[in-house]
Amino acid sequence: MIPSSVQELITRWRLGNIATVTPGGRPSVSPKGTFLVVDEQTIAFGEIRSPQTVTNLTHNPECEVNFVDAFTRKGARLRGQAAMVRRDTKEFDALYPRFQEVWGDLCDRMNLIVKIDVSEVKPLTTPPYDTGATEDEMIALYKAKFSEMYP
Repeated sequence: MIPSSVQELITRWRLGNIATVTPGGRPSVSPKGTFLVVDEQTIAFGEIRSPQTVTNLTHNPECEVNFVDAFTRKGARLRGQAAMVRRDTKEFDALYPRFQEVWGDLCDRMNLIVKIDVSEVKPLTTPPYDTGATEDEMIALYKAKFSEMYP
């Protein structure tokens, strides 16, 4: 089950980095910005220009996705099995409106939807929390860093 706090994280920070394995056995990590929580056990992303990720998942559907809040520096690792949901299927037609509600016309470019049945969820945190940093301190620190990078 995906905890409600992780569901909220994914809804807020839809960018997830998905780790897959190539048919040749090499690791591959790719960002996907169209993640949704489908239900308490499933996440999904709309595939727009990810042919290598699709190839990797077709060969080996085992994957892991990391989501990180850039300001709190907390996140989650979700591991599971991926399945391709092709256009012109009932399942695609059932999921598509949820994507369209969030991304509108961008959905027209989706080739398929990749659903991930989540089997494991683990928390992610940054080392400063180990020595007593608070979430408020981390947010203030990263707000300052981002404002320096993007004045």
